[in-house]
Amino acid sequence: MKMMRGMLLALVPATVAALWLYRWDALALIAVSMATAVGAEALWQLASKTPVRIKDLSAAVTGLLFGLTLSPSLPLYLAAVGAALAIIAGKLLWGGFGKNVFNPVLFGRLLLVLLFPGTMAPWLTPVDMTATATPLQAFRAGQTVPPLFDLFAGNRAGCIGETSAIALLLGFGWLAYHAWANWRIPVAILGTTAIIALTAGHDPLFHLFSGSLLLGALFMATDPVTSPRYHAGRWVFGAGIAVIIMAMRFWSTFPEGTTFGILAMNMLVPLINVHTRPEGLKAAGKP
Repeated sequence: MKMMRGMLLALVPATVAALWLYRWDALALIAVSMATAVGAEALWQLASKTPVRIKDLSAAVTGLLFGLTLSPSLPLYLAAVGAALAIIAGKLLWGGFGKNVFNPVLFGRLLLVLLFPGTMAPWLTPVDMTATATPLQAFRAGQTVPPLFDLFAGNRAGCIGETSAIALLLGFGWLAYHAWANWRIPVAILGTTAIIALTAGHDPLFHLFSGSLLLGALFMATDPVTSPRYHAGRWVFGAGIAVIIMAMRFWSTFPEGTTFGILAMNMLVPLINVHTRPEGLKAAGKP
């Protein structure tokens, strides 16, 4: 519970930024997502006659993170559907907390997008809420992209919790300070992303501050349940996520690949653990 409470506190800057940039729409999406996530977990546990564990705050964290991954134009009933999918399909069907293979938030979001194609459109500008392209959509179309300061501060279109880089970095600083998230995974993601961008002749800061890369790298990929156990594996895991993200940004029909990158590498975590286990543990026969 202590770590979950820390996660909620770490997400305060991103939540405040979302509320400032997207106002009542952000508040409604976050409230519906959190209420649905907590309610879905409680109802599932009551129906299955297992102890109700919503006091551990893991469902609240899932709901908040899920809400932050949504477009400000998403209808509230779809936010509820997606949050329920994140909890039930992404977590409880695997056996509950600590047993899921995939990050529940991203698993639920992917199901929502697949079941309701185009559901995140239109993307809206902060404050005045007019339809516009995201920076990555503009990049793919060869259009003018926002200046770096706007990307860093959050003055650009995107999911309500992903736009403000400074808010996300402040929140992760809190997690890292308390050792509730391993810094190696985000460093591997951000470093590999920057190297690929430089190799391709692109501005690395644009790629680092665009899309959901920071939100995913700092708060999703670091999930201890679905990330590698050992330090060497965490470097491999993070680098693999970055390669998939950048490959999708360059060549896929999707302008963004953070969800796909993290979920794909989640599948490889058992294999990564086997091949990066320290020699001392191997000799002792420990997992």
